[in-house]
Amino acid sequence: MSTINKKRPVTILKRFSAIAIILSVATFTQIYWAMGQFSDLMSSADLERGFIEDALYMSLLTGLLLGTLFFFIVRIRNRYIKYALQWVLLAAIWFFWNDTIFVEREASWSTYLFHEEMYYVTYLSFFPITILSTLTLLAINYNIFSSLTGLPK
Repeated sequence: MSTINKKRPVTILKRFSAIAIILSVATFTQIYWAMGQFSDLMSSADLERGFIEDALYMSLLTGLLLGTLFFFIVRIRNRYIKYALQWVLLAAIWFFWNDTIFVEREASWSTYLFHEEMYYVTYLSFFPITILSTLTLLAINYNIFSSLTGLPK
C-alpha cells in the first residue's frame, strides 16, 4: 500500500508534464504554421520582441494553463463531453493567440475593420487549428506518448 501512495504523486506529475509539453509544442507549431507569414513584421506592442519569442511565451502559458485544465478534464467519464470541451478550449485559445499576433503585427499598422480582421484570422487559422487540435487531443487522450512518459496505457 505504501508503494502505491509513493508512486501516485510521481505518476500525476508525469501525466501533467506530458500534457503540458504536448500542448506547448502543439501551440508553438500551430502559431508558427498559421501566423508564420507575419514573423518578419514588427510587433506594435513591443518593438524589440520578435515573433519566436512571442510564440514561445504563448506556448508556455498555454501549456501550463490548459495543461492544468486538461489534467482535470481527462477525468470526465463522458467521452463526448470531455472531447468537445477540450477541443473548444484548445481551438478558442489558439484562435485568440492567432488574433493577438495578427493584431500586433498586421492590423495595428493598417486600417482593418473588425469583421475583416476576423475573416483573415479565420482564413489563416482554420486548417492549422483543425489538424493540430485533432492530433494534439489524440496524443493526450489516447496516450500516444505513454512509452516516453512511462505511464500506463
